Amino acid sequence: MQIAVIGSEEFTLGFRLAGIRSVFVADADNYQEKMLEAMSQPNIGILACDAKDLANLSVQVKARVMDSIQPVVVPVGGSESDLREKVRRVIGVDLYKTEDE
Repeated sequence: MQIAVIGSEEFTLGFRLAGIRSVFVADADNYQEKMLEAMSQPNIGILACDAKDLANLSVQVKARVMDSIQPVVVPVGGSESDLREKVRRVIGVDLYKTEDE
């Protein structure tokens, strides 16, 4: 399984420098099309995206993206609670839980 990234040239640049080879460059006009293309790739296990770019998706596609398990879509730059909920839903355990909770 590979890690992939979708977003603008600027957003994906850091991931490319970190060694991510599966990159889908998208702008507001073609973001939904590129997202569906990326999600249809069977070799992608994790798909990183800019959290603010999710606004470029229709309600139906956004729901599909956020509920996806294969690949797991990880919005970068969102609130910590978004990531916490995503991790809990995917692996079934709240890794952030403290003894006080």
